[in-house]
Amino acid sequence: MAISKLLEQAGGMGLFQTLQVLTFILPCLVIPSQMLLENFSAAVPGHRCWTHMLDNGSAVPANMTLKALLTISIPPGPNWEPHQCRRFRQPQWQLLDPNATATSWSEADTEPCVDGWVYDRSVFTSTIVAKWDLVCSSQGLKPLSQSIFMSGILVGSFIWGLVSYRFGRKPMLSWCCLQLAVAGTSTIFAPTLVIYCGLRFVAAFGMAGILLSSLTLMVEWTMTSRRAATMTVVGCAFSAGQAALGGLAFALRDWRTLQLAASVPFFAISLISWWLPESARWLIIKGKPDQALQELRKVARINGHKEAKNLTIEVLMSSMEEEAAAAKEPRSVLDLFCVPVLRWRSCAMLVVKMTADGILHSVGRLGAMMGPLILMSRQALPLLPPLLYGIISIASSLVVLFFLPETQGLPLPDTIQDLESQKSTAAQGNRQEAVTVESTSL
Repeated sequence: MAISKLLEQAGGMGLFQTLQVLTFILPCLVIPSQMLLENFSAAVPGHRCWTHMLDNGSAVPANMTLKALLTISIPPGPNWEPHQCRRFRQPQWQLLDPNATATSWSEADTEPCVDGWVYDRSVFTSTIVAKWDLVCSSQGLKPLSQSIFMSGILVGSFIWGLVSYRFGRKPMLSWCCLQLAVAGTSTIFAPTLVIYCGLRFVAAFGMAGILLSSLTLMVEWTMTSRRAATMTVVGCAFSAGQAALGGLAFALRDWRTLQLAASVPFFAISLISWWLPESARWLIIKGKPDQALQELRKVARINGHKEAKNLTIEVLMSSMEEEAAAAKEPRSVLDLFCVPVLRWRSCAMLVVKMTADGILHSVGRLGAMMGPLILMSRQALPLLPPLLYGIISIASSLVVLFFLPETQGLPLPDTIQDLESQKSTAAQGNRQEAVTVESTSL
């Protein structure tokens, strides 16, 4: 709450906050491309075994059609298309006989694709699946890179939170953008799948830092009353980035080009991020009030606030005295249970969360049972499944809208002292209300 007062003296919500949101929109437009990239870069193209008769030009008889060559070289698959993972050991000329039966195919000797595969490049000119042959017996390796990528985000979420508290939000943002740019660009030169997965992990590790630092900076430089609006704008940019990826992948059919398009912009974002000021709240907590004052005055000048000269060290320290003192005390997870107010809320949240999880899992099982039945109904009523899904979603939104408590306009606590003062204020309000009711009844 104290930082909000300082932001008011620095011009409140002005040009600086607008420029800051526009700056954070840039990574939010590109980050979805990194997260969803392998929907396109790891697409599985149509494929079949490489065979001498089909793919060695010198061995092809002049009077043979492509269909005939496929018939004698590749056995039919489950859908009677050319098999994707098997080939005949020897050309089966007898299959060209119009009277050939299924027995003729089943008796022919087949083998795996020992000489590699031939891929359909009509949709994607190149994917990582075609580059490293992640098909047939190796198809289980395809989801591996995306799993490693998501694990990078998980690990980064733990690490970068600690790093940003120690070294600051701004340098972490610039470094993570540079890390993502370098790692993402380097993936196009990866000679093996292992190195590719390692580089994707490093890129995801940096991406977690970008998300954490950018959101933290935006929250700490935005008035409480405008945080919801700014977060909505950034969320819309994130959704726009997801929608734009489809068009980008349609235009860029090669996985290397697509990877570059999703990675190179972070070089520019890393440079642009240097104009952002460091969080004044973090500077005060880390014992750097002079630098925090400079950043606040810089923001006030950008906002065109003429009272920037009224921001002094004395005003700064008096506003943030409680928060700075609280930050000097060592904290741990055990503090959730040592402070009475936090202990009560933490225990209550644990009980509520476990109860909610149980209910959600039960309802989820019900949804899993109903899902196939709803899909079956489209045979009789094609519009029924989308109607049901839409109605259920709208109904759940209305429940949230009308029954969850609103927090708009309520001051949120920054420190334990704020939390305890809220409790004492609420208790005094309850006592006054009880006295008023009692006197009225008398």
